[in-house]
Parts: sequence; C-alpha cells; structure tokens
Amino acid sequence: MTSGNTIQRDPFKKLMTTDEDDRAQGVRLPSRILDAHHHFWDLKTARYPWLDEAMDPHFFLGNYAALRIDRRLPEDFRRATAGLNVVGTVHCEAERDRGDQVGETRWLDELHKVAGLPSAIVGHAWFDDPDCERVLVEHRTASPLLRGIRSKPVTSLTPETMRWGGPRSMQDPAWLRGFALLERYDLSWDLRVPYWHLPDAAEVARAFPNTPIVLNHTGFPWDRSARGLDQWRNAMRVIAAQPNVWLKVSELGLKDAPWTAASNREVVKDAISIFGIERCMFASNWPVCELRVSYGDLVHGLCEILSYLDEQCLDLFFYQNASKFYRVSHP
Repeated sequence: MTSGNTIQRDPFKKLMTTDEDDRAQGVRLPSRILDAHHHFWDLKTARYPWLDEAMDPHFFLGNYAALRIDRRLPEDFRRATAGLNVVGTVHCEAERDRGDQVGETRWLDELHKVAGLPSAIVGHAWFDDPDCERVLVEHRTASPLLRGIRSKPVTSLTPETMRWGGPRSMQDPAWLRGFALLERYDLSWDLRVPYWHLPDAAEVARAFPNTPIVLNHTGFPWDRSARGLDQWRNAMRVIAAQPNVWLKVSELGLKDAPWTAASNREVVKDAISIFGIERCMFASNWPVCELRVSYGDLVHGLCEILSYLDEQCLDLFFYQNASKFYRVSHP
C-alpha cells in the first residue's frame, strides 16, 4: 500500500502544452483511463435498499428514479465508455444490503473472472461494529482484488446543523478502534463526507498517518456561491495538509443544474491546485453521474478543463495516481 507521500509541485507551473496544432484540433483525450470509482449492481440477485426500497429524500442529486433499474453490469459500463480507452476500474461499494457486505465482494470477484471488471474492489464494513475485524478478514478472503473500505461516518445535512461526536461519528472511540484495523490489514479508506466535515476527517488522517485515505467526490462543493466556495477551499486545504490523503476529482453534479465544463472549471482547477496533481485521480461515479452527464461528455469536459496539463500530468490524473493508490497495473 502506498504511504501517501507526494512530490510537492505547483501543478500550474510549466504544464501548459505548446502544440498549437493539438489545441486547434480540439480536446486532447487521455491515452488510458483507470476509473477510480464506479458501481455495479443487480437487483435481481441482491438487495440494495436505496434502489429497491423507499427513495432517499436527502439524496444529493435530488430525484434518482432513473437509476432504479434492475442491473448495471460490465457490459453496460463498456457501452457507456465506448470510444475511450478505459483499461481498468475500481468498484466502490454500492450500498448493498449491509447484512451482505462480504457477499458484494464475492459477487464482484466473480464478475471480474467472467468480464475482466472491476480491477480492484473497495468494500464496506462498519468500523464501530464489534465484528469489524471479522468482516475485514472475510473481505480479504473473498477476493484478492480488495484494496480498501468505504464506511461513511455519521454526518450533518448542513454546516449549521453540525454536532461533534456521537455514535458512528469520526470522534466515536468504537469507530476509531475499528478504523485502526485498516493499517493492520493493509487497506485504504474511501472518505465520503461533505466539506464541512473535512477538518474532522483531517484529525483522523493525522492520527493514522500510515493509512492511505482518498477523499471522494471532490469534497462535495455543493454551495457554489462565493461564500460557499471559500468555505469549501478552506476545508480542502485542511484535509490536503495531511500527506496520506488523496483526492478523487469526481461527482461534480449539482441538484438543480446541468454538468458543464464552464460551471465546474473553477472547482476542478482549485481542487488540483490544493492537493497537487500527484494526489488527484479521475473517478466517474458511474452510473450515478449519468443523472447529470454522460460518461463521454464527462471525460471530454474534464479534458477541456485540464487542457493546461502536459501529457505526463494528464496520465497521472487519468491513470497513474489511481494505479499507485489502489495497486492496479495493466500492460
């Protein structure tokens, strides 16, 4: 597992392309993509409460009825990514029935054997569960593709309603005892919290410097007002100060707005500036992203935003960093 150490470099320095012909011909696409975050499911073979039971009224993209179809499988992913050289993927747990956490890992391992995807797995376990260690061991036994755990701590819906502490929070002693097991089992943590909880997450990262952590979904910059973006940037700087924390530039969708390169340019460039290009990776959040943007338009839009990067840095972003963090390689 990577230690999280990075090269300190200004990502905006000496990264501009100089080939005017390339720019004149349009957006440069990456030569290869390792998608660091997507989901598969099959509602005919397992329960996914958020998809086949009552809809979550607090879902961050609003109405997600379009996602509530029976299956999202490797063949669907390949159709969505046609024309792009997606050489591998990292599957992040899809909120399958929490009584069947290891079952999802076993199922994904079988998918990989048949379809070649995913390339790596991020499973789920409750850190505060007394059986957490047993679940982690079972995950590791279920598939050699397991690389990490995503376990969402309790969070508040808004900055104004924040409370410190409590069961399953990032200050809960039981939660922290379970979190400590990640280092023992050589696993990373996929961190998914809104930006107002990033200072709390930074304390966890500081307390466990040998555990690689990757922040999901660009820290959720939902409030695009000047004040909201200032608060998001400040929180991102706090978490980025911990060298074991990396970033998935992913899921920039908003509840009431379309996905466009113009509306996301500032957020993407600020996020990369704060973390440094060596700790940032592309992640689609497919198929959830399709509520706002197609896979192809997402990649094209990000490449338009990242046109200032040279080819080496573009490969870091779209392939090498995810490959290093999740220990995935391709010929």
